[in-house]
Amino acid sequence: MSYLQVVWGLDEVRLLNPPEEALPDHLLETLFSCDEPATVQLDCIVSFETGSVSTLLLRQWTCVPGDPETRTQKLRLPDWLVYQADGIVPDSPWVLSCILRASVRHSGSDDSEGSIAAQDVATLQPKPFFSRPVKQHRLCIAWSTQMLQLTHQFLKKQCLLEQETVHLLSSIYASTGENFGITKSLESYRNEVLEYLRVKAVTFPWCMFSIWIFVTKYCQELMCGILHHIDSHNNYATPTVFLTDSGQLHIQMNGDSGKSSAFVSPFKVPLSEWCRLGVALHGRTVSVSMVCTDKEQRTVRFTEHTWGHNVVLDDTEGYFVIGGGKYIPGVEGYFGPVVYYRNRISPHSQSEAAVPDVIKKVNLTGWLQTCQGFRLEMNMKISGYSLKAKRRTESDTCFDAFHQWMVKQRLPSDPQCEQWEAADPHRKLAAKLVKLLAFKYGGRAVRLAAVGRALYSLSLHKLVRGSSSGVVSRIFPVLLQAGCLADNRALHMSSVLYSTGLGVQKQPVKAWLLTLLAAQNDDRLALLHLGHLHHLGLHGVPADPDLAYAYYANIAKQTTVDRENPTPQQTFVEAVYLNNEGVLNLQTNEDHHIFQWLKLQARRGTAEAEQAIARMLFWGQQGVSPNIQEAARHYRRGAVHLEDPVSMYDYGIILLQGQGVEKDIPKAISFLRKAMDQGFVPAINALAWYYEHFKQDYKQAVQLWEQADLLECPEAAFNLGVMYSQGLYPGKAASQYMAYKYYLKSAQRGHIRGATLLANIWTTGMPGFVSRRPSDAVLWVKWAAEHNGYLGSILRKALDSYLKNDMFSSLLYYMMAAELGYAPAQFNVAYLCEQNMVGFLDPVFASHCMWRYYNLTIQSQDPDTYAVIRMGDLLYDGYDDRQKDLFSAAQMYALAALRKNPQGWYNLGLLAEEGYRLPLSILIDLSLSELYLADNSLLLSALYKRCRDSEDADSYLPCSLALFHVYLQSFQKDYGAAIKVSVMC
Repeated sequence: MSYLQVVWGLDEVRLLNPPEEALPDHLLETLFSCDEPATVQLDCIVSFETGSVSTLLLRQWTCVPGDPETRTQKLRLPDWLVYQADGIVPDSPWVLSCILRASVRHSGSDDSEGSIAAQDVATLQPKPFFSRPVKQHRLCIAWSTQMLQLTHQFLKKQCLLEQETVHLLSSIYASTGENFGITKSLESYRNEVLEYLRVKAVTFPWCMFSIWIFVTKYCQELMCGILHHIDSHNNYATPTVFLTDSGQLHIQMNGDSGKSSAFVSPFKVPLSEWCRLGVALHGRTVSVSMVCTDKEQRTVRFTEHTWGHNVVLDDTEGYFVIGGGKYIPGVEGYFGPVVYYRNRISPHSQSEAAVPDVIKKVNLTGWLQTCQGFRLEMNMKISGYSLKAKRRTESDTCFDAFHQWMVKQRLPSDPQCEQWEAADPHRKLAAKLVKLLAFKYGGRAVRLAAVGRALYSLSLHKLVRGSSSGVVSRIFPVLLQAGCLADNRALHMSSVLYSTGLGVQKQPVKAWLLTLLAAQNDDRLALLHLGHLHHLGLHGVPADPDLAYAYYANIAKQTTVDRENPTPQQTFVEAVYLNNEGVLNLQTNEDHHIFQWLKLQARRGTAEAEQAIARMLFWGQQGVSPNIQEAARHYRRGAVHLEDPVSMYDYGIILLQGQGVEKDIPKAISFLRKAMDQGFVPAINALAWYYEHFKQDYKQAVQLWEQADLLECPEAAFNLGVMYSQGLYPGKAASQYMAYKYYLKSAQRGHIRGATLLANIWTTGMPGFVSRRPSDAVLWVKWAAEHNGYLGSILRKALDSYLKNDMFSSLLYYMMAAELGYAPAQFNVAYLCEQNMVGFLDPVFASHCMWRYYNLTIQSQDPDTYAVIRMGDLLYDGYDDRQKDLFSAAQMYALAALRKNPQGWYNLGLLAEEGYRLPLSILIDLSLSELYLADNSLLLSALYKRCRDSEDADSYLPCSLALFHVYLQSFQKDYGAAIKVSVMC
C-alpha cells in the first residue's frame, strides 16, 4: 500500500534587494510562501519630527500554498517622500525614518499586528530635501499650481541659510590688545529638524570651535580675550576662552544651575607662531587641542576636562566676541579664521589642522622672519658703530698710560672696515644712517625705532624731491626697511603704494599685510584703512561689517580722546574739493593776506574776525598751523574786550580744561555764565557739566541739560544719555534704553561720542529693546573715525602741496587718505589724475586712476556731483577700451540732475538729441514718465527748461541756447510740414 504525503510551504516572506535610500520606481524582489491561503502586504512605516508615525499601504497580492515564489515589482513610494515639493508634489513634515515592511497575513483575519504570520523589514534612509530629484510630471501643470511654485513657501528653502558650519571669521584680524573685537550673533534654524536638534542640545552640547591665533605678546593684565560668549543679561556664557598673563588657556563653561566653572590648560600658547585652538564640547566633557606650525615643524598639545555638572550652551542667546569686548581686553596679535561647528564636532583629526589659505597667502611669518634678520643686522651695526663712536670720544680725553696701552692692544692700527661693517647694496643706506646716528649721539645706544624714523624721513624727502612716480621704485626698498623697524608711517605709505600701483607693481595682498602690521601697532590710519577694506570688500578682502566695526570703533574712540587733547601732529579734518575754487581761495597761512586782513579786522573790534582767527589757530584750520597758546590770547581778547558770547564760551572752556592757559575754574564759570546770559546754548551745556563734574549737583546739571536739549544742543543730549546709563538721573532709575534714545538724538545732531556709543549698542543689540544693526553701526563709527586729527594732518599736507603746485606730493598724500575710504580725498585723487598737470603721471596709470577713484567717489553716501557727471562721461565714451554704456551714463546724469546739478539735465538732453531713448525707469525718477512716448522735442524742452531754471546762474545761458535750438528745430519741422500741405493743396 502506498501513501501520498503533501507538504505545504511554511509562512515566509523576505525582501531580497531593498534600496538603501527612499528612491522612486525601484524594482523590488520579494520572496514569499504560505501554508494556507493568505495575503502578502507591502507597507511603508514613516516617523516624523513631530513624533507621529504613519503606516502607508504600498502593495497587496494573494499567496496560495505551494513552493516559495519571487515577485518583482516597482516600489512606488509616496511622491512627498522621494521628490522635492513643487506644488503638485506636496510638502511634508521632516521625515526622521522610513521602514519598508513585507508581511504575510492570513485571509479572514483582522488588520491588527496579531494577524501577521511572517514579516521582513528594511530601513530606508530618507534623502534630504535638496538631494531629492524633481519629478517630471506627465501632465500640463495648471496656472494656479505654477503660481504656487513661485510663492515664499517654496522659494524660502535655501540651503545657505541653514549651514551648520558657521564661519565667525574668514579673514585675518589685527588685535591691538584693547577692548575691541568682532561681535557675532546667530539666529535660530529655520528648518524645524535642525532647530529641534539645536534646542535639544542646549543642555548637552555637541559642538566645536576652531580658532587660529598668532600671539605677539602675553596679556598685560591677568587675562585677555580670545573668544567669549555674552548672554542677554551681560554675563559670560558657554564658552569663554581667555589667555592668561602666563600664556595658558583659561576655559570657562556655564552649568544648568547658573554657576560657572573653569580650568586652565597645562600647556602654553607660544609667541609668534600660528596656532589652531580646538575647543570641542561633548556633553559634560570639553577637549582642548592646540596645533602650532613653525616653519616645517608642527607641535600638538591636548587636554580634556569633565565637569561635575551639565554644560549649557544656547548659541542664539546674546552674542559671541572674538578678541576684546566691553568687559575684557583682547589678545595682542592676530586672529585667523574662526569656525563654529554648531551641531557636530569637526571630523578632521585634532592633529591634522591644515593652515588656512588666507594665512598662507598673507604670509605674516615670512615677513617677520625677514625683518628679524634685518633687525639683527642693524643691531650688530649699532653695537659696532656705537663702540667706535665711544672710542673716538674717549680718545679726546686724558687717560693714564695703562689705559692707553690697553686700548692700543685692543684696536688694530689697520683703518680698513671690519667684517660687520659690510652691507648688502640695498641696505647700505640703512647702515650709513646707523653710523651717522651712532656718531651723532657719541656712542650712546641708538634704538632701532630711531633708525626706522630716520629711514622714513629720508624716503619721504627723496619721494617729494623726485616729484614723479619714476623715483618710487628706487626709494621703495628703503621705505620697507623703515617698516621692518616698526615705523607705522612707512608701513602705511608702503601699503598705499602697493594697493594703488603708484611707481611699483600693484600687489593687494602685500598691501593688506603691511596694513595689518601697522594696525596691530594701533596706528590710526592703518585701522581706518582696514575698516574701509572690510566695509566694502575691496582688493579681494572679504566684506565683513562686524570686522570693519572692530577697526572703526578703535579709531573712533581714539578720535574722541585726540580731540580732547589736541597736538601739533593733528589738524582739523576739512572736506576740501580741488574743483571748488571758492574754498581754495579761502585757504591761508600766518603770512597770507587773508589771515592778515582778519587780524586787522579783529584789532578794529570785529568779533567774527577774532572768532575765526582763534578757531584757525586752535584747530589748525584753513592752512594755519595749530598754536593753542596764540589761540587762547585771541579767545581772551574776544571775551574780555569784545564781550562776544562765542569767545566767552571758548575762553571759558580752555580755562576749565587748562588748554593753552593755566586752569582757572572760577574765572571759567564767570565767562560761561555771561555767555549763557546772552543766549549761547553751548554755554548752558558747559555749566551743566561743571555742576555734574565738580559739584556733583546732578539735579542742577540735569535741569540745565534738559534746557539745552530743548534747544537741540548735541552735547546736552549726550550727557543726559550718560546720566541715564549711570543711574545718576535724579528721581529715575538707571535705564540703558533711555540712554540709547539720547545717544541716538546726539548722534543725529553730529556728536562724535554719541555716535560711537550708539554704534556700540547697535553692534550688540539690547535684548527686548534694540535689535542688532551691524551695517548701520559701521556707518556711524566710520563717520566718527573720519574726524580724526591725524587724517586731517594728511589732508592738510596734500592741500598745501597742491597750492604750491607740487602735484606729485599732493597726489601721494591724497592717495594715503583715499585708501582710507575718505570720499573727498578719493575725489581729489581722481581729479589730479584727470588733470595730470605737467604730465607727472604715466598716461595709462592716470587713466586707470581716474576711473577707479571717480568710481569709488560715487559710492560714498554723499558723492560730489562733479564726480557723478565725470563717471557718466567715462561710461558714455567707453573710456579706456571699455564698451559704451549709455544706460549707466544716463543713470549717472539723472543722479546728478536730481542733486540739483544742471549739467545732469543738460547731458540727458544731449543723449536724447543723439537718438537715445531714455529708459522709463530714469524718467520715473525724474518725474517725467508722461513723456516716455511723447514727441522727442517735448522731452528735450522739459530737460533743458529744468537745466535753465536751476539755481546755478552759470548754466542759464548754455541751457537757454539749447532750449532755443529745440524750439527752432520744432519750428522748422512744423513749417516744413505746413509747406508740404500747401503745395499738395
